[in-house]
Amino acid sequence: MTYYPPAKINKKWQDINILLLAYLGDGVYELWVRKHLIEQGLAKVDELHKKTTYYVQAKTQAAILKELMADLDETETSVVLRGRNAKGHYPRNVSVVTYRHATAFEALVGYWYLTGNLERMTDIFSRIDGILEKLPAVNVDS
Repeated sequence: MTYYPPAKINKKWQDINILLLAYLGDGVYELWVRKHLIEQGLAKVDELHKKTTYYVQAKTQAAILKELMADLDETETSVVLRGRNAKGHYPRNVSVVTYRHATAFEALVGYWYLTGNLERMTDIFSRIDGILEKLPAVNVDS
């Protein structure tokens, strides 16, 4: 997938607020999900919305991150730990632990995007459907 060029920020990624990386990663991941689902042949907006919501919900992102952890390098793991430990407000409809892990996943995506490591990001994204197949069945059609 072709992405817009990474944002030009006059700081090293380590000096950027981790929640800013998560914010950026949230947008990049959702754009990938939408494109991915359309490429799979989904054409009804309602169906696209339901499946997109499943892919981007905190519970799903936390599960994806759990599956990826063993394959992350030292720097990626550091990004995840910073994202997981970030202080912020959390919604009431999900546990704090789950939300923190989802934030960590989004920070990781933001890190890949901001540093221009799009090949790594694309490689990980290509594994997401396989990861989701391992999760307990969820009815996304209701």
